[in-house]
Amino acid sequence: MEYILEIIRDLCQNPYFFALIIILSSALSYLIARYLILDIVVIRLLRKTNTQVDDILVDKGFFNRLSYVVPLVVVYYFKVIPNQYESAIFVIIMLFSANSLINAFAEIYSRSKYSNKVNIKSYIQILKLIFNLMGIIVVISYLLGKSPLYLLSGLGALTAVLMLIFKDTILSLVSSIQITSNNLFKIGDWVEAPEFGADGDVVDIALHTIKIQNWDKTISIIPTHKLIDSSFKNWKGMSESGGRRIKRSIYLDLNSIRFCDSEMIENFKKIDILSDYINSKISDIGNHNESKDVEKSSLNGRALTNVGTYRAYIQNYLRNNSNIHQDMTFLVRQLSPGEKGLPLEVYVFSNNTDWIEYESIQSDIFDHLIASVRDFDLTLFQNPTGNDFKGIR
Repeated sequence: MEYILEIIRDLCQNPYFFALIIILSSALSYLIARYLILDIVVIRLLRKTNTQVDDILVDKGFFNRLSYVVPLVVVYYFKVIPNQYESAIFVIIMLFSANSLINAFAEIYSRSKYSNKVNIKSYIQILKLIFNLMGIIVVISYLLGKSPLYLLSGLGALTAVLMLIFKDTILSLVSSIQITSNNLFKIGDWVEAPEFGADGDVVDIALHTIKIQNWDKTISIIPTHKLIDSSFKNWKGMSESGGRRIKRSIYLDLNSIRFCDSEMIENFKKIDILSDYINSKISDIGNHNESKDVEKSSLNGRALTNVGTYRAYIQNYLRNNSNIHQDMTFLVRQLSPGEKGLPLEVYVFSNNTDWIEYESIQSDIFDHLIASVRDFDLTLFQNPTGNDFKGIR
C-alpha cells in the first residue's frame, strides 16, 4: 500500500501527469455541469414552467455558456495558469453569456405586443457592438497586465480612424433613430423606393440594412442611411384609412359629343339610376328656356348633352356601388381636351385596400363604364390600328 501511495506522489510531481489530471478534472466537471445538472435538472424544470422567458433563455444558449465557468473554477483551484489569463477567460465567457442574454431579450420583445410599434433590432445591434468592444478592451487589458483605463486613454488618438472605420455604423445609427422617433415605417409596412427598385413589404429593419420583399418575391437589401437620405413612399396611410384610390380616365372621341334629342332623352329615362336625374334636368332646363327664344336656335337656351348625361350616369352608378367608399373623395370630372380626345376622369376610393381585391373592383367598374359608352351615343378614342386602314381604298 505504501508503495502505491509513493507511486502516486511521484506521478503528481510529474508536470505532464499533473496537467493530464487537470484536463480530465476540467472535462469531467464540464460534462457534469452541462449534461447532468443543466440538461437533466435545470432545463427540464424550466421547460415545465408556464412562462416563456426561461424557455427563450434556454433556446438562446444562455445557460449552456454559463456552464463553461465550472471548468474554469477547477483550473483556478489548481493555480496552473496566471490570474490575468484566468480573468481574461472569465470575461470572454461572460461576454458570450451576455450576448446570449441580449439575444434572448430581443426575442422576448419580438413576441410582445409592442414589437409592431417600435423595432429595436438596430438598438440591440448597437448595444452588442458597444458591449463586445468594451469586453475586448477588458480582455486585452488583462492579457497585457494594464488597466482598462490605460487602453481607453489611447483611443483618443484613434478617434479619427475609428470615425472612418465606423462611418457607416454611425450613419446607420442616426438613421435608425430617425426611423423610430418619426415612425417613418415599421416591419409589415408597404414601402416603395424607386431609386433602389424596391416596392413591397418591409420584412426586416437592422442597423445597417433594411430588407424589403418585393411583390415578385425578390428581396431588396438597402443600406439604412441611404434609404433615409433618398425619397421613398410609405403606403401605411392608405392601409389605415380603409380606402384605396381609383384614378383612371376614359377618353371620348370629341366628334361623338352632341346635344341630346328627344329620342335619346326617352331612352335615358328608362335607366333606373338615371331617370330622376333626367326628369329633374328637363324640368330645370324647361323653366330656364321659357324666357328664351329657343325656336330660332337651340343655342339660345340650355340643353342636355350626351357626355354630361354619361358623366351623371357614372356618378350615380358609383354611388350605388357597394365597393366604393362614399365618405372619401368622390369625383367624376372632365379634364382638358387633347390629342387623345376628352378625358373623363374617375377619382374615387374603394373600400377594400387589398391589392388583388382592389384591382378586381377597379376592373369591374371600368368594364361596365367602357361597355356602356355606346348607350349614350358616344365613341371611345383610340389611335388607328391596322384594321382601321384596311377599309381605306
